[in-house]
Amino acid sequence: MMLKEVENSLKTLDKGGIILYPTDTVWGLGCDATNEVAVSKIYTAKKRNETKSLVVLVDGIEMLEEYIVDIPLKALELLQNPPKPTTIIYDNPNGLAANLLAQDNTVAIRIAQDEFCQKLIRKFGRPIVSTSANISEKPTPTSFKQIESVILNAVDYIVNLYQDKTMAIPSRIVKILKGGALEIIRE
Repeated sequence: MMLKEVENSLKTLDKGGIILYPTDTVWGLGCDATNEVAVSKIYTAKKRNETKSLVVLVDGIEMLEEYIVDIPLKALELLQNPPKPTTIIYDNPNGLAANLLAQDNTVAIRIAQDEFCQKLIRKFGRPIVSTSANISEKPTPTSFKQIESVILNAVDYIVNLYQDKTMAIPSRIVKILKGGALEIIRE
């Protein structure tokens, strides 16, 4: 079942489409994080201003290093044994869609912990966007049943896994400041 869902998701991502999928935190909207047109579709689906950046998922440190040239030592320490899914804001990414980045040329990236996400990203070979499956400024759905029909209708593929599971663990978001101090954006 999982491999079939990975394959179906890959077909959609390869065509620049949007998937609705379970992540290691909540249900998310995803696309190829290197494809500006696909990223624009997510902003449109969420009715979100493109000046607000989106989270990106990678499958491990190796993939992270392809897009972040200078990974702070503190980030590597945080990624060793995170107590919960941890998203880190990095400076000066390269190779990602320009409309994915914040105005200060930063990007929020998390190493996916979920088995489905890991397999999908590994097979896709590129990072994917991960943003909550809701209209901007509305509450994040904690289960598939709570996802609004406008979001369901905006995607090209809905992953048929974990649709009966409650998922309400937003990731911790941190920024590493000059000198190695941590700024907690969201706990």
